[in-house]
Amino acid sequence: MISTLRGKLVSKTPMEIVIDVGGVGYSINIPLSTFEVLGGINSEILVHTHLHMREDAVQLYGFATEEERNMFRLLISVNGIGPRVAQGILSGIVVADLKAYVAGGNAAALTRIPGVGRRLAERMVMELRDRILKVEPGAATAAESLDPSARVRSEALLALTSLGYNRAVAEKALRTALQEQGDAVPSVEGLIKAALRHASRQ
Repeated sequence: MISTLRGKLVSKTPMEIVIDVGGVGYSINIPLSTFEVLGGINSEILVHTHLHMREDAVQLYGFATEEERNMFRLLISVNGIGPRVAQGILSGIVVADLKAYVAGGNAAALTRIPGVGRRLAERMVMELRDRILKVEPGAATAAESLDPSARVRSEALLALTSLGYNRAVAEKALRTALQEQGDAVPSVEGLIKAALRHASRQ
């Protein structure tokens, strides 16, 4: 099985890259989170990979970190989640928040991820919660342990990326909006509105 690939980045889009490894071009499906940390064209990169085989196709998925790949493999083990859906989920939320919401049984937060409805969110919690807690016993309280402003920022970031904003753009807009707030802890709705003003200028 192909576990990692290191080579020259030939082309990239938010959902797919091509890496030249010893003269062979590998087409690799990626989540948006991986796209945002890639280097420029012709730079050397390393991706952690998962080879998905079906009767009618062989697909290669790539990730910037092992943590992302491990979460991808957990997701595709859930009934009703295929590789494309898992790729979309990882494009809409950071792995740490995804683990915290699943381990904490927060299906409502999961439904804010594009493509995740109520039934799928509940299935994710039911099928993955125990498995995540076995690996990371503290995951259930991870989201609750954040200070109030961090919780608000996390939810606002998820909302902005769900609206289609690039994660880097969303984070920059949120930082600017939070600086305007000073020491006050804004509401999620207020922070989103403020961040949208800044995001639209970028």
